[in-house]
Amino acid sequence: MRSLNKVMLIGHLATDVELKQTKNGHQVANFSIATNQFYKNEDGSKREVVDFHRVISWDGFAEVCHQYLKKGMAVYIEGKLMNRSYEDKAGIKHYRTEICAEDLKILSWKKSKSGQDEIEVNAIAEQEEEKERELVEA
Repeated sequence: MRSLNKVMLIGHLATDVELKQTKNGHQVANFSIATNQFYKNEDGSKREVVDFHRVISWDGFAEVCHQYLKKGMAVYIEGKLMNRSYEDKAGIKHYRTEICAEDLKILSWKKSKSGQDEIEVNAIAEQEEEKERELVEA
């Protein structure tokens, strides 16, 4: 039987994108997305719960995320759930669950100081995604 590992989130960027390079020369972008849920308490008052999700992206897609995503933007992220572990300098083992982003749609964002509008920025992001797909297929 085949399995399925798919994550879809709509939320706001809780952090700016941090771009790093691995020892092997691959670029990796790290950021987090906040999602919220609303429910009523037993007394009828509304309550909001916010969850923060760690997201990573790799290579050309990491560059696109770093270039276009800013804290506070609303985004749709599609990807897969990944678990990893590492040891810190003190020898303590840490476990981390992350979403490896495979697709991205910018839903809204803050205007830049230059006054770029929504349509122009969205078109640029789509062009970058198309360039990345062409590179992967080549």
